[in-house]
Amino acid sequence: MGRVVLVTGVSQDLGGRLARRISTDPEVSRVVGVDAVPPRQDLAAVRFVRADIRNPVIAKVIAGEDVDTVVHTSVVASAALVGGRTSMKDHNVIGTMQLLAACQRAPGLERLVVKSSAEVYGSSSRDPAMFTEDMTAKRPPQGGYGKDVLEVEGYVRGFSRRRPDVVVTQLRNASTVASYTRSPLGDYLRLNPTPKVIGYDARFQLLHYDDLVAVLHHAALAGVHGTFNVAGDGMLMMSQAIHRLGHRVLPLPRLTLGALGSLVRQSGLGLPDFTPEQLQFLTYGRGLDATRMREVLGFEPRYTTEQALLEFASSVTSPTRVTHPVVLAESLVSGVLAGILAGGGRGG
Repeated sequence: MGRVVLVTGVSQDLGGRLARRISTDPEVSRVVGVDAVPPRQDLAAVRFVRADIRNPVIAKVIAGEDVDTVVHTSVVASAALVGGRTSMKDHNVIGTMQLLAACQRAPGLERLVVKSSAEVYGSSSRDPAMFTEDMTAKRPPQGGYGKDVLEVEGYVRGFSRRRPDVVVTQLRNASTVASYTRSPLGDYLRLNPTPKVIGYDARFQLLHYDDLVAVLHHAALAGVHGTFNVAGDGMLMMSQAIHRLGHRVLPLPRLTLGALGSLVRQSGLGLPDFTPEQLQFLTYGRGLDATRMREVLGFEPRYTTEQALLEFASSVTSPTRVTHPVVLAESLVSGVLAGILAGGGRGG
């Protein structure tokens, strides 16, 4: 008999893709996918159980299905996905706490994989060139997704101390992009002209979305304990990325970029909202040392940072790109920018 794997968040794209992929692995006998709402996509051989991880009933699912491996993917990065910031924190933090409580009571559990994020490191002018896994943020995230993943990791470490018999793997992935899906950085890079903070040129790494799915799959079966940075090889400067996408650069002061985010967020068209944490990243960037990913976890991304950007670029230059809500809203962005600048938003 192979492993029985439970994947959380299967109604979201990441969880659904991962569950379908793992279900085809010969080392896995059964995959159980859980979410509070039914998935829109076909999960193929995955057994779907409608369950909210914030509800203690999740413990019955883990016990009843004889789950030995849990992969937690449903820590969401966008408040829009779950109905606002309050719901986002409740989903991410309270949901994880309830899931870990259920795992605590599951004697047959052997492995827990948690999708975290490099957002735990924050972004600041005092950051090292490359963060290793034993480093902490020089300027800890004060809110939003970054603060959520920081809290989630704290609860996961507590679980690991209480259940030393369980192999716990946490994955801190770099910003993801792909031609076929959306992400916060991807939405930003689709804007043309692309706003950029005056006087700064953030350096960053990318992880292709395919590699994010692949590393979660790998971690579930590898059974390697620890926390790992996950990123494609190489670095890019923000100006390089914008240039390679064929976009125009629109230099803006940070305060103006923040004001732009507040206005376009109200449009309801799915544009980047430029939260304080996102503005910090767009200003200073972030570097990850992924040595442990290769040498200890034993994973090698298929795409380098540059290759991930190249694949993503096909969605920006495709003739069908006009169907994307971000592209449809370009005229709004131009109008908002003109209004801000005309109103004297040059401070900061």
